[in-house]
Amino acid sequence: MTETYEVIVIGGGAAGLSAALVLGRSRRRTLVVDAGEPRNAPSAHMQGYLSRDGMAPGEFLRIGREEIARYGVELVRDRAVDVSKDEDFTVALAGGRSLRARRLVIATGLKDELPEVPGLAGRFGRDALHCPYCHGWEVRDQAFGVLATSPLSVHQALMVSQWSKDVTLFLHEVDESELTGDDLRRLAAAGVETVPGAVAEVLVEDDRLTGVRLADGSVHHRQVLFVAPRAVPRTDLLQRLGAELTETPFGAYPVVDPTGLTSVPGVWAAGNAMGFAEQVVNAAAGGYRAGATINGELLMTDLDAQP
Repeated sequence: MTETYEVIVIGGGAAGLSAALVLGRSRRRTLVVDAGEPRNAPSAHMQGYLSRDGMAPGEFLRIGREEIARYGVELVRDRAVDVSKDEDFTVALAGGRSLRARRLVIATGLKDELPEVPGLAGRFGRDALHCPYCHGWEVRDQAFGVLATSPLSVHQALMVSQWSKDVTLFLHEVDESELTGDDLRRLAAAGVETVPGAVAEVLVEDDRLTGVRLADGSVHHRQVLFVAPRAVPRTDLLQRLGAELTETPFGAYPVVDPTGLTSVPGVWAAGNAMGFAEQVVNAAAGGYRAGATINGELLMTDLDAQP
């Protein structure tokens, strides 16, 4: 049996739930498919969302699920493994269900791949961090380290210097020769020390990050380590539909219009499915725009089909 909806939202994070909320309030039969893999799961709190600053990500999602349920939106804990398009869209779930919808919202986000440094993964989201806007205030004025995985890490080191004047850039995977004159000038102006050599280990004592050990055996005491994970966009479903992607320094993302509409008619992308830098508040806004646009588009399509 194939179950039919007006809209299927694939992804149950901030973007997907926000789109579903708007669609539910618009009286659209909507289903959210949630694989339960939010990007911010390692973080104890989310910051910078007006009126929700400091809320635990899990609590935010719990409230969001309760809100969409009030408007008749269904939510299934499953993974979308295939999607195809004829007149409408067919979505296959890992659990065996087959679904059809007139429109799709892809809000599958991305996953972060950390450098393979012993001890790093266990601290990620706690005192190994990636975003100063998300965590900088909470760790302000502590001793920062920045683990360089590309020349772009210079920008990260410069940014975090807004929150601490004690910043060390560990070049790790970056050769000193890759730093430009502007890089060196700005690092010096910001008071950022640069240390060459690979980081061999993140040091932890009493469940707190205390520093790093380099491959040469030297130890550098730090309280916080910033790192830029490699972003891996979850674009499999978009690729199956033939959506146009564009390469960025952070991976390939779909080409979208201001509402999130992809190059595939009837398919919208929202949240980190459409870009690396979408924070929770941006993702929620993007989901709202997509949901409102879809409702209006369906309304006009149905009116125009009347004899």
